Amino acid sequence: MLSIVICSYNRAGYITGALSSLYEGNASLQDFEVIFVDNNSSDNSLQIANDWRAAHPLGHFIITSETKQGASYARNTGAKMAKGQWLCFMDDDAVAFPDFVQNILKHILAHPDRVGFGGRIIPQYIPQEPAWMSYYVSSMVGHFHYSESYTAFKNGKYPLESNMIVRKDIYDRVGGFNEALPGVVGSVRIGGEGKALFYSIMELGYIIYYDPSIVVHHIVETQKLTPIYLYNVASGMGRGEKTRTLAIGTKSYIKKIIEYLMKLGAAIVLGLGYTLKGRPQQFWPIVKFRIDTLKGLIGL
Repeated sequence: MLSIVICSYNRAGYITGALSSLYEGNASLQDFEVIFVDNNSSDNSLQIANDWRAAHPLGHFIITSETKQGASYARNTGAKMAKGQWLCFMDDDAVAFPDFVQNILKHILAHPDRVGFGGRIIPQYIPQEPAWMSYYVSSMVGHFHYSESYTAFKNGKYPLESNMIVRKDIYDRVGGFNEALPGVVGSVRIGGEGKALFYSIMELGYIIYYDPSIVVHHIVETQKLTPIYLYNVASGMGRGEKTRTLAIGTKSYIKKIIEYLMKLGAAIVLGLGYTLKGRPQQFWPIVKFRIDTLKGLIGL
């Protein structure tokens, strides 16, 4: 069986879309379970999830909660409850394509030696994509497409949290999500928990794969893409890398600072390129993204 874990924090407006996309998909409801973990929401998310389940009684859908704030805590709670040999993690503001579960199960059957893989995430902008959005900042809204064809991840790349699959025994072996990288706690974000998970698996010698047939939409309400929101996302990436690299050692942390400085320089060049192409509105967001990740990294 496949166990799909969805953790949720104050996303009352999205929950039914995520759950229904799995319930109404092409796969048999007997082939997977869904564990929905409310992560101490202050809105009525938990009630909405319970009401949804009452109206959709078929299949294996479990509604539970984790009061310790942070996505890593909630995902680990869901994983502990899972009965499947495989874990899939999907966000509460994601909507699975109809063949999402079906294609995950096909992948597992076709590649029984694999231990981890991930798929594509397509932003669904509401009402439309902002004019300032570009490929180089779209990762902040969950956009992810590594390759047009099935392939192994290389050069330190890895699946994103909204569409990642890992064998449960391997997940348990590396200790699950690193709770020193909890995600959002109150108004502070410390990200990179998915990266740390897959890096731990790769350190054991395993290869992680990308399957573009496994797809979710990520709902993005453009009115919420405020400067404060974007700063929190970008700086949270930097804070996560600070925590992760310092755990390895000071040398690793210093190397990361140098890497981020080089990426800031590259962002300026890319932004100038967009300006010369007649799209000046895309210049500053690229540069600001790299400034904010650097701020998070060095603790500003």
